Formats: sequence, structure tokens, C-alpha cells
Amino acid sequence: MVWKPNVTVAAVIEQDGRFLLVEERTARGIRFNQPAGHLERHESLLQGVVRETLEETAYVFAPEWLLGIYRWHHRGTRTTYLRFAFSGRVTGFDAGRKLDEGIIRAHWLGPEEIRNRSPRHRSPLVMRCIDDYLAGKRYPLELITHYE
Repeated sequence: MVWKPNVTVAAVIEQDGRFLLVEERTARGIRFNQPAGHLERHESLLQGVVRETLEETAYVFAPEWLLGIYRWHHRGTRTTYLRFAFSGRVTGFDAGRKLDEGIIRAHWLGPEEIRNRSPRHRSPLVMRCIDDYLAGKRYPLELITHYE
């Protein structure tokens, strides 16, 4: 049997001391997460994180750094996730855009507001990525090669 992790991308976006999160309906109730989702076939990691951010928040995301690569095993579902988290800035907003199904709304929240919502985080990676960002972790995008 071949084992494969679920590859996901996430955007950690800070603006004026606040971070962009989405509030979403999940099988475990309403949760908070970074704009994030599964990488699609024939899509680069950067294309995926830009797409997911737009679909979930209506913000146009310009990745500037690789924040980190995270492996997390969800014991409840027995699913392993390999998350590629990126940081950068927003360059636009489409106010008329309909958000993905399940997304309630996007929020700009401070680190303590996010930490206080930790029981409702989609995964432990939500706060870990913010803590890594606040610790100054940034890696050049040139570390990633998308080869066809």
C-alpha cells in the first residue's frame, strides 16, 4: 500500500499587526484557519496559495516568502497533511466575489485574538504558522522549483 500525505498550501498575511483568517464551516463545527486548501493537479505551490486565498477571502495575494513546511497528522481522521505556508502581501480585493462554499467570512485579527480562539482553530498549524511569522522566519521563494 502506498502512503501519500495531503499537500496543502496556506497564506499567512499580516497587515498593520493583524492577520487574515477565514471562519469556515467544517465537519467539526465552525473553525478558524488561514486561507488554505489542497493543491490541485498541474498547479504550482505558488499558484495554489494565490488561488486559495482569492477563493476564500476575495483578496489577491502576492507571495513573497516561504514561511515553512509543516507535517501534521490528524489523529481523528488518520490523515497526514504536508502544509506549505507562504507569507506576503495583499495587492487587491474583489468586493463582489462570492467566497468558497463553507466560508462564512474573512477576518483581520491580532495575534492575541487568534490565540484566544485556539479551541476553534482548524489545526494546531494555525497558531504555529503565526508564531513562526512573528519569530521572523522567512525563506526565499527560490527554494521551490516547479518542474514540468
